[in-house]
Amino acid sequence: MKRKKTALLWLLLLLLFILAGRFTGCSLPLFWARRSHAADIFLRMIPPDWSYFPRILTPLWATVQMSVAGTVLGTFLALLAAPLCAANLFSPRPVRMVFRILIQVLRSFPTLILALAATFLFGLGCFAGTIAILIYTFAIMTRLCYEDIENASVRPYQALCAMGTPPGRAYFRAILPEIASSYLSNALYLLETNVRHSAILGYVGAGGIGLLLNEKISWKEYNRVGMILLALFLAVCLIELLSSRLVLLVKGERQISRTGKRILIGAFLILFLLSLAAVGKPDFSRTSFQTVRSMFSGLFWPDWSFFLQGGSGGLAWLLLETVCIAFVGTVLGAVISLPLAILGTGRLMPAPAALFFRLLTVAVRSIPFLIYGIIFIRISGPGAFTGVLTMAACSIGLLTKRFTEAIDSLDFRPWQALSAMGVSPLLRIRYAVLPQLLPALGSALLYRFDVNTREASVLGIVGAGGIGAPLVFAMNHFHWRQAGAITLGLILLVWLVDLLSAWIRGGKRR
Repeated sequence: MKRKKTALLWLLLLLLFILAGRFTGCSLPLFWARRSHAADIFLRMIPPDWSYFPRILTPLWATVQMSVAGTVLGTFLALLAAPLCAANLFSPRPVRMVFRILIQVLRSFPTLILALAATFLFGLGCFAGTIAILIYTFAIMTRLCYEDIENASVRPYQALCAMGTPPGRAYFRAILPEIASSYLSNALYLLETNVRHSAILGYVGAGGIGLLLNEKISWKEYNRVGMILLALFLAVCLIELLSSRLVLLVKGERQISRTGKRILIGAFLILFLLSLAAVGKPDFSRTSFQTVRSMFSGLFWPDWSFFLQGGSGGLAWLLLETVCIAFVGTVLGAVISLPLAILGTGRLMPAPAALFFRLLTVAVRSIPFLIYGIIFIRISGPGAFTGVLTMAACSIGLLTKRFTEAIDSLDFRPWQALSAMGVSPLLRIRYAVLPQLLPALGSALLYRFDVNTREASVLGIVGAGGIGAPLVFAMNHFHWRQAGAITLGLILLVWLVDLLSAWIRGGKRR
């Protein structure tokens, strides 16, 4: 019976994949016939313009500073908000529900949309970008934190409260030490993610290296675009290297002296203060009270006629296209990511080969979605198929990293036993690796699908289908009631995807 249910589930997923692929206009023959067009822009980026490198350093540093300031402030605020959302702590149910709804609303929007909204309130520049990163980080980290709190033991917390300790102090003394490792690991991961997100915030005027990237793409100076991407790749490599070392310290797998810890904490505080000072001040010179009032009135009184409009131009159609783009892109990214993850682990491959594929994964992950959209639009033209290809490329980096980490943590004794029996590598992967890996694969896929549903909402900016183009168009032309309708639809879509993910996870646990 269990095998029949599993087979039925796979058959259902295959059917959904085929239907979503047809809905988004996916065409393998078209991709194969025009595959050479994908290399045109990359070839024009090689060799990069090395003389342009000094011009990149200042905006690249501004991008890193925005990311550090926004990530640190967002994670700190999440630490304060998480206990108000946790069901097993002191928060009353009405307060908990209000905060959970707020977090669900905030996490429905990708950083680019938050940055565009911030530019209307705080003006152009790095301050708006930092606010966008702060809100994005706060929403994600609060969700992760309160889930960790609900999975933690509350007995020490209850004991302190029974002894008369205030709930807030008991939280910091009893709960925080239990979730500290997961909290810091998630914060470091988000810092790396935010650096990549910050690279495109300049597209909406929110500062950083994205301003240069948008300018050079518009002028078709692709050798300088190549130099910007190379600089981003080096920055992501450095941050990932530092993050991996810090994660080992956080998890206790590596030790340093007390003096070393003080130096590390001091260096981090200096970096944070420098980043905070470099963010600058908001520019309210172009912010009008009428604009702010119109923004909020549009969110609370949306255009219901557009919200309920049917047909191919209606909101329901655009949201369905968005979720189909996210679903097909996630599946395609997973199909490519699994072999890359196997090739990128030193436990299955020689060290030089594993290092090469890991660097390849970092390179794929460091390229902003804007570049992928511009490349793939030359293959498939404007439309949902370009969005699918872009989401697939964006999924490869994160999924490969998650899959590689999962493989590295496996029990390899079955692999060694099959190897001693002379079983071929493919059969060893089939019987010794995949059975252990499937739970981690499923968790990573659900997480990436959730992320892609939000990220697909901005693909319309580059003509890649979905809800993004109407949303950005409505915001740029101050059609706030229409923007409010689209925003409400996006919130409902992300909420439904979240419920679906929770239901699947619950079914797996049962």
